[in-house]
Formats: sequence, structure tokens, C-alpha cells
Amino acid sequence: MKRIDAHQHFWRLSERAGAWPPPQLEAIYRDFYPEDLGALLHRHGVAATVLVQSMPNEADTHFMLDLSERYSFIGAVVGWTDLKAPDAPQRIAALAAHPRLRGLRPMLQDLDDDRWIADPALAPAVAAMQCHGLCFDALVLPRHLPSLLEFARSHPQLPIVIDHLAKPAMRDGPDASWMEDMAGLAAQPQVHCKLSGMVTEAGPGWTVEQLRPFACHILQAFGPERVLWGSDWPVLNLAADYATWFDASGELLAHLDEAQRQAVLGLNAQRFYRMA
Repeated sequence: MKRIDAHQHFWRLSERAGAWPPPQLEAIYRDFYPEDLGALLHRHGVAATVLVQSMPNEADTHFMLDLSERYSFIGAVVGWTDLKAPDAPQRIAALAAHPRLRGLRPMLQDLDDDRWIADPALAPAVAAMQCHGLCFDALVLPRHLPSLLEFARSHPQLPIVIDHLAKPAMRDGPDASWMEDMAGLAAQPQVHCKLSGMVTEAGPGWTVEQLRPFACHILQAFGPERVLWGSDWPVLNLAADYATWFDASGELLAHLDEAQRQAVLGLNAQRFYRMA
């Protein structure tokens, strides 16, 4: 099985002054580079990763693209640019000239306007993304899902993936509105979902049984052919380690047949991000 981690990050604290993570999050308040992840990937048979932006600036995107030129396991990069800038199409074209750029991600969860994504002003940027074969990563919270559905319906040819199941509250069982909103997005054939970020949302003391109803809903709504497994490393370190999440996700997918597991654990990411 060619396993692909569809969601991970690298960062340098020197370029994140005043930005997340704060010093109180000691487990992740340091630099994270490919050397920190490579051994974990090798140990768990992960052949490639999707490196995702974590700062709303193009300097972070260029940092990631530079890393992708030096570390072969970085199979795709999801970057950032201001999608509402007047010159957004030109900026997107310049970034897309790099062979490893496969997608863009506005940090919707941090924006004051919950309907930012439904703004028709995004149309030129979306057209440029489609022209260059780029995907859209949706970093959203449950409150953004209705607007994301509007966006998806307006751009049926744009491949979209929802990061971290949209970060539902996981202390109790799935909320009915989250389930309904995710099912509505799953009805759009170009929308996918990442099975990632779950243990961080569940918090300390999480269990596989606590996660299971959320994973089951996503797998049922989107089908195993539109779910992508990811670690969200190093944010993952706030609630687990790579090995623990690796094993837990295996339990969450144990009811699938071998072909379906291969799809979730690698083939879907390979197809969605057009990875060689």
C-alpha cells in the first residue's frame, strides 16, 4: 500500500512573531522541519505527504515550495495567496508555475466574516485556480459550512477538500446540524473531506470510540472514495503522537475492505492532488 499523509505542516518560529502557536502550547512551540518528520514517515510506511500552509502570507508558501525541492517525500504543497486581491489571478499563476504547488488554502477559520467564502468577488481567483489545475483546501469550522456549500455550488468544477472534518466539537456525539451540513456538502461530487485533526479537537483523554461516530458519518456521507487520511502533524502532538494516531485511524477504518482502505490511506490523496 502506498500510504500518503494528506495533511502536515512545517514552520519556523522566527517568522511567526505574534502568530499561533503561543508559548503555552509547549509541545509545538518550536521549529518543525522535514528532518523531524522523515523518520516517522519511514517507520510507518508513509511514502509521501501533502505540506499545507499555516500562515496567511506568500513567504510561508515559498518556504514550503523551497522545502519541496529538497525533500522528495513532499509530494504536494498547499499554499496561500490573497484570493480577493485585484491581482489574485496573476499571483496564482506565479505560484502555480512551481511544479509542487497543488492547492491553495485561505485561513477561513480565522476570518471575522463567516460568509467570506460565499463572496462572488472570489470568482476571478477561482477561475485562475481551475485554469492551473489547483485544488481548494477549506479550513473551516461548523459555522462556515452553509457558506462553503454556497461556494461549492457556485464552482462545481473546483476540487474542494474540507480539512479536519470542519473541526466539530467532539466531547459529545456528533451534532445534528454538523451532520446535516456535512451531508449537504458531500452531495456535491467535487467536495472531499480529510480524516485528520480529530484527536486535537477531542482533546486529552480521547478514545477511538469517541472518534468513531464522526469518522463513520464522514465515510458514509462522502464514501471511502472521497475521504483523505492525514496526520495534521505537528499539531497532532498536542493530543497524541504519530504512532498513536496511525494506530487509531487503522481502527476507524477497519470495517472497510482492502481497496477502500487503500483509497482513504493514499490513493485518494494521490488523485486529488495529482501526485506522481
